[in-house]
Amino acid sequence: MSERLPWPEYFMRIAHLVAQRSTCTRRAVGAIAVRGKRILATGYNGVPTNIAHCEEAGCLRERLGIPSGERHELCRGLHAEQNVIIQAATHHLDLTGCNIYCTTKPCILCTKMLINCEVKTIYYAQNYPDELSEQMLDEAGVKHVFMEGDFL
Repeated sequence: MSERLPWPEYFMRIAHLVAQRSTCTRRAVGAIAVRGKRILATGYNGVPTNIAHCEEAGCLRERLGIPSGERHELCRGLHAEQNVIIQAATHHLDLTGCNIYCTTKPCILCTKMLINCEVKTIYYAQNYPDELSEQMLDEAGVKHVFMEGDFL
């Protein structure tokens, strides 16, 4: 019998699988909310329900040459972490004390939402250049852990 995956790696692999549902033309991101050893909600980045996907409508930020991490308000899509929060709320699930596994470190918008959800730890596999996000996570006492490895 082969060695079993440790729980953090198992959940990060699932987050990467969730990211494969993304319809963003710039970056595919997946996120899951976990309490104990149970997945409560999943999310990937993409447009709201019944809206044309970016693959069809095109990316306004790309057309305008807006760098990653800037002018989020011009994006048609929701972030993976936002979709996790929405899914949890839709199903009446409390994320307090949960761990979040994200393929990419949350931006400042998602960081503020996750702080207010009172998540315990955010695990991520790819860095994202957002100093304010890191500062606010530290100030709020939300642990954030970079996970190295190949999770595909």
